[in-house]
Amino acid sequence: MSTAITKQGDTVDLVCRRYYGTTVGVTEQVLEANPGLAEHGAALPSGLLINLPAATDKPETNTINLWD
Repeated sequence: MSTAITKQGDTVDLVCRRYYGTTVGVTEQVLEANPGLAEHGAALPSGLLINLPAATDKPETNTINLWD
């Protein structure tokens, strides 16, 4: 498990996007790995240590082509 230290203006989504490259399916995992993290609100305080678990499930994406 990796960790991240928040910067001013960080949100959980922003930390996930920076570390995992996406927020889909991993934001929930990060919140589960960090009990009480959501209590900080949308904007996280600077210097907060966040545990970043290995992403387990990649979400399935169904692509629809409108021209087929």
